[in-house]
Amino acid sequence: MSASGARPLARIVKGMPTSDGAGVELTRFIGQPALPMLDPFLLLDAFRSDRPEDYIAGFPPHPHRGFETVTYLLHGRMRHRDSAGHEGVIEPGGVQWMTAGRGIVHSEMPEQQDGLLAGFQLWVNLPGAHKMDAPRYQEYPAAAIPVTRRDNGVSLRVIAGETGDGVVGPVRQPLTDPRYFDVTLPPGATFTEPLPPAHNAFVHLIDGTAVLSDAGGATVGVERDELALLGAGTVVTLRAGDAGARLLLIAGRPLREPVARGGPFVMNRREEIEQAFEDYRLGRF
Repeated sequence: MSASGARPLARIVKGMPTSDGAGVELTRFIGQPALPMLDPFLLLDAFRSDRPEDYIAGFPPHPHRGFETVTYLLHGRMRHRDSAGHEGVIEPGGVQWMTAGRGIVHSEMPEQQDGLLAGFQLWVNLPGAHKMDAPRYQEYPAAAIPVTRRDNGVSLRVIAGETGDGVVGPVRQPLTDPRYFDVTLPPGATFTEPLPPAHNAFVHLIDGTAVLSDAGGATVGVERDELALLGAGTVVTLRAGDAGARLLLIAGRPLREPVARGGPFVMNRREEIEQAFEDYRLGRF
C-alpha cells in the first residue's frame, strides 16, 4: 500500500480484561501482550460499567514520570487531586491531558452519576529531552471541545489536532502532534479524514460497527470494543454499519526512542527508572 493513499486495516486487536488502581475493572487495548505499545502511545484502557462496585474504589494517590496521561469521560464524573495542589472534576464529555513530566502524585476517584461510568485513559510518551519537564495540565469541559459536522451527518468532537476541514481541538502538544477525535456516524455513512503520513494511527469502536479495507482491498468489519490498527497512508476511510458507529480516531508522531518501563514511570533507560523509584521514595515528587 502506497503511503499516498487510504490507510488500510493492518490488524484488529481485542481488548484484554484487567484491573488497576484499587480494583477498577478495565479493558486494555494498548499495553497488553497483543499490542505492547504503538509509538508514541503506551497504553489505552477503556472503562464502562453501571455497577459501582466495578469502579468506585478508583485510583488512589499514585505517581507518574516521563509521559502524559489523557482521561476522556463519556459518562460519569472523576475527581482528581495531585501533589502540586491541583484539584477538579472531569465531567461527561470532558478531557484532562496531564503532562506528568519530572513527576507528580495524583489520584482519580469516580463520583457516581446515575450509576454509569465510561471513558478512556490513554498514555502518550514524551521524548527523552522533555521527560523531566515541569508537570502541567490541559483540562477542558465538554463545552470547550469543538464539534464539526459533515454534510452526510458525520460529526467529530475535536479534542486534539486539526481536522481536514480546519477545526482545531483545544489540546496542544507539538512534541507528538496528536489527533484525538470522537467520531459519530449515521447508519451507512462514510467517513474520510486526512492524517499525517508519518503518524501511527488507530480506530477504536465505542459503539456499532464499521467497515475498513485491508491492504489487499478486502473489506473487514470492526465491531464494538475492538481496536483497528491502521497501516501507511494519508487518509483514513471507513463506513458505518447498519446501526451506525461511534469511534475514537487517534494518531500521533512516533518518537522512535528506547522505552524503559517501571510501573508508573516511563523513561529511556533502566537507570532512569531506578532513579524515579528512588526520587519517589525520598518524596521528591
